[in-house]
This record gives sequence, structure tokens and C-alpha cells, in this order.
Amino acid sequence: MSETPALPVARVALDVSLAHLDRPFDYAVTAEQDLLAVPGARVRARFAGRLRDGFVLERVAASEHGGDLTALHKVVSAEPVLSAEVASLIRAVADHYAGTFADVMRLAVPPRHAATERASRPEPPPAPDVAALAGPLAHYPSGAGLLDAIRAGAGARAAWQTIPTSDPAGDWAEGLAEAARACVDGGRGAVLVVPDHRDLARLTQACTRWLGTGRFTVLSADAGPSARYRAFLAAARGDVPVVIGTRAAAFAPVGKLGLVALWDDGDDLLAEQRAPYPHARDVLALRAAQTGCAVLFAGYARTAEIEQWVADGWLRELAASRADVRREAPAVRVSAASDFSLARDPLARQARLPHEVFELMRAALPQGPVLVQVPRAGYLVALVCQDCREPARCGFCDGPLRGTSAALGALSCGWCGRPQGEWRCPICDGSRVRAPVVGATRTAEELGRAFPQTPVRRSAAGHVLDEVPAGTSIVVATPGAEPDVDGGYAAAVLLDTQLLLLRPDLRAGEESLRRWLRATALVRPGADGGSVLAVGDSSGRALQALVRVDPAGFAARELADRADARFPPAAVLVSLEGPPAALAELLDLVELPEGAEALGPVDLPPGASGDPLQRLLLRAPRARRTTLTRAVKGALGVRSARKSEGAIRCRVDPVEIS
Repeated sequence: MSETPALPVARVALDVSLAHLDRPFDYAVTAEQDLLAVPGARVRARFAGRLRDGFVLERVAASEHGGDLTALHKVVSAEPVLSAEVASLIRAVADHYAGTFADVMRLAVPPRHAATERASRPEPPPAPDVAALAGPLAHYPSGAGLLDAIRAGAGARAAWQTIPTSDPAGDWAEGLAEAARACVDGGRGAVLVVPDHRDLARLTQACTRWLGTGRFTVLSADAGPSARYRAFLAAARGDVPVVIGTRAAAFAPVGKLGLVALWDDGDDLLAEQRAPYPHARDVLALRAAQTGCAVLFAGYARTAEIEQWVADGWLRELAASRADVRREAPAVRVSAASDFSLARDPLARQARLPHEVFELMRAALPQGPVLVQVPRAGYLVALVCQDCREPARCGFCDGPLRGTSAALGALSCGWCGRPQGEWRCPICDGSRVRAPVVGATRTAEELGRAFPQTPVRRSAAGHVLDEVPAGTSIVVATPGAEPDVDGGYAAAVLLDTQLLLLRPDLRAGEESLRRWLRATALVRPGADGGSVLAVGDSSGRALQALVRVDPAGFAARELADRADARFPPAAVLVSLEGPPAALAELLDLVELPEGAEALGPVDLPPGASGDPLQRLLLRAPRARRTTLTRAVKGALGVRSARKSEGAIRCRVDPVEIS
């Protein structure tokens, strides 16, 4: 061992989240640490009198700073778990979201599990023969060309507008696995990201068919520490060419990256809940821009962000012809949309369950199960007086009452839990209550009485069914909890559509259409008798897009509206939440770029400590995004250096804008 290392300086990224210290620090490497302190290794170093964890970014011959350097305290592990490509991505994501390298680093690299690190490495089995497999991309005009481009290593970028159908043309999991196999055949690796564990289970099955067991790994936060770190090491060591997983997998250390793919980017589960709140869609886009790899973003619906990239030419649309969409997708219609329907049922537009719903279910049930989507879970979500519509309140704490039985005879308080006995309305002295918003449980009871010989199954939060039999049944489910069925549902009914559209959120229409299309995709094609009935106002833009099965057209209009209103993605929006004094200080410090403006502040509900909170929005044109985020981060750094009181939550282009 040499007395003096050839590269005696280690540039280290420390686990320090202070904005004014968001940079690497130089440390000396001793002769004993020379062979261990490799780029990507975990180390411990003394900083400001405390030992901090960190990663070696690089080894250099000399430091840019004069004077003697402090030596690394310890090399925790010589395993290089932070590659240069992932470190560059972390830096880009941190700058994109006005965050720090340390915060993003925690999201990208899981905690060490020493026993897993020391375990033997398995030999990867050979890839299976997939010549007999037929993937869904063949149903799309340019699908074969996309696979050829991925196989050749070209940086093709596509927005796959998946047909919402239970037929093979709508099997997104098979399509992503097929694209990953093309990438592997070309000698490169792939990263496939999905929103939740149900989607991940489906993608795992598809990848097993296309890639074979042992040729990919599953990286998910739901796995235990050992399993998660094992999957991470398999990718970092190059033991597997493909990584699939939830949002954290967007940072997976895959070597020779040739493809990044994402399913259903509109799902809010893809937005990280920890600072700096990155979205997996943007992380993968930044990664593709840095590496030049291929991109495949797929979904039944389309977000305004994807539409913006399509309009800019950064993504190319991969979509079926209108004739193919009409043939493969189920027939969709809205209740009370014609004079004939109104003549048969004059109250169809006021009724929650109009006559058309029962007609459709009677016709479809002999053919198979019928799906009923309800926006809310539970029994009676809200109660009001039957006579005067005054909200039903607890006589003790004034909390909202809830029903606990089908007859509404047992009312209790949603806050203190006290039973109400003989409730009387304080306004009109009425004793009857009604539910303006009915949950899935009550809906299941009503349909069970209307179809007494038909099994009724419920799937909602706390009791989610993964799959139901193909026989006759009624399945009442909340959005996202719809179970699969072999061969697809015979029909689907979408109830209370207006409740989704009335949410006070910028993305209410976009999110509503996404949920409806996911339910539609579980139904058989129209050619096989599959049909969908939406109960709501037929003049609504989102419902019209559902009837036409035209999410791209809806996204284009949505993007145009946001451009007129100067909202993301047509503009950049930075949301800052914190105490009033802290926001006032930051607003004085930040140097807004040309065309930027401050909106607010507005009052928010008090925090856990009871202190007042406010929200300030900073808005700027898209071209000024980098300037604005840099200015905000600089102001946060000044506050951090001053040790100013009051924490500020900073989110760039937040998913929820209400």
C-alpha cells in the first residue's frame, strides 16, 4: 500500500439539507482508505462538529480550497452505490425543484443493509424465447417502428395513447414489458415505473413472460429494507438489465440505460411526498435528456404535461386510428342525453340512479359482471335534514352526523362518536335525514335490493379486491379499487360524475377523465357487447371526451385553457407555505425574473402547533423556470444561513392546486 494516494482528495456529498450548504465538500483520503473510498462509496465525515453520512462523488488530485483538509472519518462500505450518472440526475432534479442534493439523495439511494451487501450474487438465467408472444404495440401504426428504434439504441420518445379496453390492444403492462425486451435485445437496460403495488404486480407478471425470472428486479418502497436493498444492488452491480418499480425506481442505477417508461403519469402517487416533492414523470424526462435514452410514457388518459411535450415535439404520439379505437373500446354514453331517454324517464337528470342504469344492468348481467364506480367509499358520507337540507349536526359538539345502518335509525357523531338517538333538526324540527352524497356501501345495498338474486361485491379502501370471478355479479368500487375480471366486464356504470368534476382543483376535469377511462378499460370491446354508462351532465367537456374516447383532444383544450390562465405546464408555479413573517422575509429576498409575479399570500388552516400559516404563489413564464427556481433557492439559502425562524415548504409545480 502506497504511503500517499495518487488521488488524495475525495469530493463528498454530505447528508446536509441546508440550502446554503448544498454543495460537495473536500476531504483528505488516508493511505488506509485509498482502496476503499471509491466514487459512489458510503463514508462518514466530520462536519460542523458532527459526524455526517455521505457519498464519495469523485477522487481528485488536489482541492480547490487552500489549507489542510480533514480526513474522512470512516469508509462505511466500499460498494459503489451512487453512480456518476445517478449523481448527475440527483443534481438536476434538485435544481429543477429548488431543492437540495441531500434531500433527493435520500430518495434515490436506499439505506444500507450490510448482510444483503455481503450475500452471494446469483447467476442470471438466459432470456426466454418470445417469438410466440404477440405484444399490444403491434395494434398501433408506429408500434413496430418504435420497438425497432429502441432495439437499435435510438433515442425515440413516444406518448403511447393506450386504448381503454380489456382486449390485448389495451394491455399496457405487456406493452411496457415488450419495449423492455426490445431494449435488452439491443444490449441496454431499462427502467419501468408504475404508480402503485397493483400496477406493479401486473407489470411483474408481464415482465416474467417477456424477460424471464431473474432478468429483472422489482424496486419498491413497500418492500422491506433487505428486499429493497437487494433489488437496488442487483441493478447497481449490473446483475439485471431491467428495473421495475414505483416512483423511487426512477432513480434506479441501471447501466447503459436505453429506455425509461412510465405508466399513467396523472396518478398522484407518482408525486413524492417528501421534499423537494419531485414527480416521477419529470425525473424520467430529466434522465432521458441527460442520457439520450428512449422514452415511453403510456396512459389511457393524457395529462396537460404530456400534451405540452407532444405540442413541443419532444414526444411523438403513438396512437391507434379512430376506427380502431371505436372497434376496440367499449361503447360509451351518458344518461339522459337524448329526448327519447327523457321522455321515458323525465327525472333522469335529477335521479342518482336513473332508469337507464337498471336497463343496462338487466341487459348486461346475463353476459357477465357489471362494474359500478362510486367516487366515495363508506355508507353515508354526509347527512342533511330531509325537509330543509340543513346539515345534520351533533347536539353535543356540533360535529357532522353519520349513518350506521341502512334505515338511518342509528346516527352517531363523526367527531365525538356519541349516538344521537331521536335527532331533531334545530331549524325545522324535522326528524328525517337524507344523504346528498352516498358512498359505495349504501350503493351496494340499494343495488342488492334491486337485484336480489345477484351477488354484490364491494371494493374500496381497506377492502380492495384484486380480482373477481367472471360469472354474473355486481361490483361496486371506488376509483382505483376496481378489481380485474378475466375477459373484462360486460358493462360499467359511472355514478356521481359531477362530484369528481366539482372538486376545487385545477386538475379536476383531467383527474375525473383519467379515473373514468381506467374503469372503461376494464370493460369488453364494443364489438363484444361491452358498454359504459356515465350518469351526469352530458354537456360537460370531460364527459364528452369520455364518450368520444378522445383524451388527447381533451388534453389539448385543457392545455390551451391553462395557457390563457397562466397555470402549469404553460407556466411555472412555485408554492411557498409557512408563517407570515417567514414568507414576508423570503419575498423581500427573492429576485423575481422578468414576467414573474407574486400571488397572495392567502391564509391557510393553522399548523399542528396552532400557529398561523399562509401560502404565497410565485408564477413565471416557462422560459423563466430555471431563473425563478434558482432565485427561490437562493432566497431559501440566505434564510438558512441567517438561521431565520419559521420553516417554509417549497413546491415547484405542485400536483394539487386548489
